[in-house]
Amino acid sequence: MPSTRFLIFALLALINTIYSTPVLAQGNQGHNSSNRGYHPGSCENLLQRREWRTLSDTEKADYITAVKCLQAHPAINPVFKAAKTRFDEFQAYHIQQADKVHVTGQFLPWHRHFVKRYELALRDECGYKAATPYWDWTQDADEASSISGAPVFDPITGFGGDGVPGTYTLPPNISSDNRVIVPAFRGCVRDGPFANYTLRLGPGKLITEHCLTRGINNDARKYLTSSAMANATKLPTFELFRIELEGEPITSDHRMHDGGHIAVGGEMSNFYSSPGDPLFYLHHANLDRIWWNWQQMLPTRLFEISGRSTIVPPFVNVTLDHPLQMDSALGPTVPIREVMDIHSGPNCYTYV
Repeated sequence: MPSTRFLIFALLALINTIYSTPVLAQGNQGHNSSNRGYHPGSCENLLQRREWRTLSDTEKADYITAVKCLQAHPAINPVFKAAKTRFDEFQAYHIQQADKVHVTGQFLPWHRHFVKRYELALRDECGYKAATPYWDWTQDADEASSISGAPVFDPITGFGGDGVPGTYTLPPNISSDNRVIVPAFRGCVRDGPFANYTLRLGPGKLITEHCLTRGINNDARKYLTSSAMANATKLPTFELFRIELEGEPITSDHRMHDGGHIAVGGEMSNFYSSPGDPLFYLHHANLDRIWWNWQQMLPTRLFEISGRSTIVPPFVNVTLDHPLQMDSALGPTVPIREVMDIHSGPNCYTYV
């Protein structure tokens, strides 16, 4: 029998869906259009990306409802046939592109573009009226309590909690190129809005049907503190900043990017299949926010970019003209220069 608290939360979501009006809305460019929401240049309005805990229960319910909608909509043209929903389709493309968009100069711009396309899918295909929220884990990592107490893990107003031991078994004989961290897959998430969702891809590059898994690691808090963020934002060049933010294998230990993935554990801990956990998008929105804060510190940083474009030779440095590859079913491929300013199209959002 559902709890009274859960029923109230569900009612709030229904009321908000019926009566909500667009907030800083952009024009709908047509369902399933690869160029929807793509407007280079100026913005009429800026969507406000807010920290999860600042949202009302109704606003949280509205976002969760939109994610579940994307998990119910059929895929359009996924790169892997096993992807059946639009949510799966985003995860599938990240799996395919992961080796090309990590430990490279395009790491931050590509994920900025990827999260924006996900945001547009929520808005254009599922009627979501607001912007992608972010999870500022420094507020949890700086506290004395464990990170598992973060509001994002609330089973009623969040994304559900930790994996339950004994409820999931990894496939046998997983090869090392899947980059699966075995202890991180503690078990299935058994509470919250995604307790019954079936993932069809992962872990890693495997294609298996399984539950949403987590294995919250409180020891990873040290990578997510305000001091860790300050260590990155004080760095004078984009090259030094992006390396300090992204972490291994270039750094000797984890940093904010990989530390956040490991802190959640399970699917989120995987290099390839991490977008199978809806928290992926809140984590990367926060990384994007930190990058934007760094960009705003000096005028010259707005279009500063550097780093190798591939992880294998011959190495070529990225430029503002480097294309950010995107699957046609998710959105257009654009040059890096077009995502550098979040206050200009096609981005048109800000952080508050």
